[in-house]
Amino acid sequence: MIAGVDEAGRGPLAGAVFAAAVILDPARPIAGLADSKKLTEKQRDELAPLIKERALAWCITSASVAEIDTLNILQATMLAMSRAVAGLSVLPVEVLIDGNRVPKGIAVPARAIVKGDALEPAISAASILAKTARDAELVALDALHPEYGFARHKGYPTAEHLAAIERFGVLAEHRRTFGPVKAWLARQQGQLF
Repeated sequence: MIAGVDEAGRGPLAGAVFAAAVILDPARPIAGLADSKKLTEKQRDELAPLIKERALAWCITSASVAEIDTLNILQATMLAMSRAVAGLSVLPVEVLIDGNRVPKGIAVPARAIVKGDALEPAISAASILAKTARDAELVALDALHPEYGFARHKGYPTAEHLAAIERFGVLAEHRRTFGPVKAWLARQQGQLF
């Protein structure tokens, strides 16, 4: 009854930061679990439904762009992780978190494991659920704003994304406290005066 927790989307300029918590069922193993960054998009998309089907419990949550801009990305990530643990339908005996910090407000013993997404299968499963949920949100955003290319870069500060911000401006889904977005907004404000 150990829960693995991981996040996805700390670095992008747009969209919420996602977190997932997963309690795997030892009686129903899932082959191929690994750090989501080491898997292809196709592999993640194949594993995510298996995890949801076979896990004893799982929960995917997020912290919004407004929460990221208000709290900062680290605190918003911790909030999303706490929400994921709180949302589990089964209370774990221990929580293993990818990284070097334990979020506040987790009601059971918890510890952080650096590179845990490569070491602990439950954290690997959580990383896959968080990443596929976040990618799905950015694909949906791409359908609303195809000119930004969100389905390709998932909100990360690629040359394509930065060029789209320069050409089309900042959307409500952009994180205003992140450097390139903040700089664009400052330039616009400077042009108004």
